[in-house]
Amino acid sequence: MHRYFGEVWITRLLVQRGMAAMYLVAFLNVALEFKPLLGERGLLPVPEYTRRLRFWNAPGIFSWKYSDRGLDAVACAGLLLSGCAVLGVTEMGSWWASVAAWLALWALYLSVVNVGQRFYGFGWESMLLEAGFFTAFLGPMRMEPSILPLLILRWMLFRTEVGAGLIKLRHDPCWRNLTCLYYHYETQPLPNPLSWWFHRLPRALHRFAVMVSHVVQVGAPFALFAPQPVAAAAAALIIVHQLWLIVSGNYSWLNWLTAVLGIAGLSDGMLRWAIPLAQPTLLVRPQTLEIVLWVVTAGTVLLSVQPALNLISREQAMNRNYNPFHLVSSYGAFGRVGRERYEIVLEGTSDRVVTAATEWKEYGFKGKPGDVRRIPPQVAPYHLRLDWLVWFLPFSVVVSSSGIRVPGHPVWFLRLMKKLLEGDRAVLGLMGKNPFRDAPPARMRALFYQYRFTTGEERRATRAWWSRRLLGVYLEPVGLEAMRDL
Repeated sequence: MHRYFGEVWITRLLVQRGMAAMYLVAFLNVALEFKPLLGERGLLPVPEYTRRLRFWNAPGIFSWKYSDRGLDAVACAGLLLSGCAVLGVTEMGSWWASVAAWLALWALYLSVVNVGQRFYGFGWESMLLEAGFFTAFLGPMRMEPSILPLLILRWMLFRTEVGAGLIKLRHDPCWRNLTCLYYHYETQPLPNPLSWWFHRLPRALHRFAVMVSHVVQVGAPFALFAPQPVAAAAAALIIVHQLWLIVSGNYSWLNWLTAVLGIAGLSDGMLRWAIPLAQPTLLVRPQTLEIVLWVVTAGTVLLSVQPALNLISREQAMNRNYNPFHLVSSYGAFGRVGRERYEIVLEGTSDRVVTAATEWKEYGFKGKPGDVRRIPPQVAPYHLRLDWLVWFLPFSVVVSSSGIRVPGHPVWFLRLMKKLLEGDRAVLGLMGKNPFRDAPPARMRALFYQYRFTTGEERRATRAWWSRRLLGVYLEPVGLEAMRDL
C-alpha cells in the first residue's frame, strides 16, 4: 500500500491544517455577516424561512430554532474549534476526540448553510461541508494515517475538477474555441488588483491558458488514483492551476479549498523537500477506527452513484446536492462566461422631491466595482456575500439597443434599499463607502451601468481602472414611505 500511494503523514497534517484555515475563514464570515443578511432583522430573516421549512429537509440547529444569540454562540464555537484545529490542538488526543471535533465543525456549519438561502447558495459551501466531514476521519497526529479518507478527498477533487471542465466544454462555445479568457478577467464577479493586468495579456496566451485549463481539469484528475509519483504530479498541476486563479481573481475560498484538496494527492516523499518534518513514532490504528473508515468508504461509494451519472450526462448540473447533509455532491463553475460586464450602482439623495437639479451620491461596495478610480481589492478567501448577490442582479435584466427592461426586483434587494434609507448600521457595515454619515438619505435609486477595463492608454491618462456607461435605471427613486410593508 505504501509503495503504491507513498507515505502520507505530512500530507495528512497539511490537509488538516488547510481545512481548519478554511473553516476559520468561514466562521469569521458567519460572525461578521450572517445577522445583517439573515438574522432576526436581516434582509432574508431565518425565522421567516424556517416557518415553511421541514426540519429533515434542512437539518441543523437553526432549522429547529433560530435566534441571533444562538447564531453568536455557533459562530464563536466554530471560531474556537477551527482555531484549535489550525494549531493542531484537536489532533493531540485520541482518534475519537479528533473525529468529534471535526464533525462538530461540520454540524455547526451545516446548521448555518441549511438556513442561508440565497446568501449561502454557492457551490463552495457544499464543498467545505463535504471536505470537512471526510477530514474528520484522517486521525490524530500520533496515529498511523489511513489512505482511505485521503482517497475519498481525491475523489471529491476529481468530481470538482472534471465537473468544472465538462460543464465548460458543454455549455459555452468560447471554452471550445479557446476564447473565454478574452472576457473572463473583466466580467468575473469580483476582480482583484491583478485582474486588469491578466485581462491585458496577449490573446495567444489567453487561448493557451484555456487549453491548459482543459488538460488540467478534464485530463489530470484521472491520474490522481495512479501510483506515486504520477498522482503527485497530477495533484501538483491542479494546485498550480488553482494558484493561477487565486492571483487573478476573488472567488471566496473556492480555489483555496480546491488547492487544499490537491494536497491530498501528494506524498511525503515530495513534500519533505519543502517541509523537512521528522515523523514521530506512530500508534497503530485501533480496530474500531478501521471499521469506521470502511463504513464511511462504503457509504461514499453508494452516495457517489448520482454524482458520477451527472458527470456523464448531457444535462450535467453545475452544482447540485443530493442529500441535505451536503455529502458527495456535484460541482462545477463558470459554465458560461459573460461577454459584457453590467453593474448595479446605488445612489441616495437628501432631497425629498426629486428634480433635474437633485444631487445624487453614490454608495460603494467593499469588493464590487463602483468608483472607476478604485483599484479592485483583494478580498478572497473571505466571502463578500452581499457583493456577490448584487453582481448576480444584472443577469435578469434584458439589455437591448433601446435600453433595459427589468422584470422585477428580489425582495432582499428592496429590503437592502429600505435599510439604507433607515441608515441601518448593521447593513452599512457590509457596504463600503457611505456618503450619508450624518443622516440617512430621503430617496434611493439604482442605476444600471456597463463597465469595462480601461486600456493602458486610458489608465495612464485618467488613472482609472474602469470605464463605465449608463444604460438605464434599475430602480426608480424610492422613499421609505413606499417600503414600510417590506
